[in-house]
Amino acid sequence: MIRLGIVGVGKIARDQHLPAIAATPAFRLLAAASRNASVDGIAHYRDIDALLAGGEGVEAVALCTPPQGRHAQARAALLAGRHVFLEKPPGATLSEVEDLAALARAQRRTLFASWHSRYAPAVEPARAWLQGRAIHRVRVDWREDVRVWHPGQDWIFAPGGLGVFDPGINALSIVTRILPRAFFLTGATLDFPLNRQAPIAAELAFIDGEDTVIRASFDFLQSGAQTWDIVVETDGGALRVGRGGSELEIDGVARALPAEAEYRGLYARFAELIAAGESDVDLAPLRHVADAFLRGERRSVEAFEFAAQN
Repeated sequence: MIRLGIVGVGKIARDQHLPAIAATPAFRLLAAASRNASVDGIAHYRDIDALLAGGEGVEAVALCTPPQGRHAQARAALLAGRHVFLEKPPGATLSEVEDLAALARAQRRTLFASWHSRYAPAVEPARAWLQGRAIHRVRVDWREDVRVWHPGQDWIFAPGGLGVFDPGINALSIVTRILPRAFFLTGATLDFPLNRQAPIAAELAFIDGEDTVIRASFDFLQSGAQTWDIVVETDGGALRVGRGGSELEIDGVARALPAEAEYRGLYARFAELIAAGESDVDLAPLRHVADAFLRGERRSVEAFEFAAQN
């Protein structure tokens, strides 16, 4: 068993990481580092440096902290000879993650930049079905309520927090996995609340090498039912990946899928990488987000406050 430590014991760690670790025989969780929370039954530390110096002999760490501080934490772990699992997005910038990938190679340690939505049950069947088909157009609608999924978490609207691209990058991680060709941003509009440094909505236009039109719409203020849909129109019919990857339809007919196990899939992959002495650092989703910030038109919209919206 791989002796594991977790850094950052917030909502995503409690909702997803802790249950997935408990269900993965390859790992044994021995320690946690968090300023504001702890995990029953394991050692607790204030920060990653204390965890790495602790007596549990941790061999790998999972970083579940906001992306703005992720680089320093991951670098400390790699320099200490630990394997590193990065919650998405893997960092606040492309350069940070590329630096970590180089360091992991030099240290001969595993670095895993995880994209949990790629492990949704519809993704690989969708990828297989699209192979060899002519793709006419793609539409992505990813709309959710930040007040539900990130209650009071102001870091998400700070520089490096990505704003609406925090969920939107999940869509991009699926699209970059299932489509057979690379695609490129041609234009974007990003809506920034007057009091925030990251967008709350975005409209994106892409095209691939065969002039396939790809459109994406992201919204962080969706009330009621949440929308996480990708529709691909092809010469063989329309494919829909729905509910974030948990549903698959071909021309409106639902396909049977296994139960959702995204984070268990991530930890199984992390264990495989460690055993093989390899890393997995695909930056395509983050690169598309960076391109949107580079090329997108910035529009100012009304201020957003969590408390005022509750």
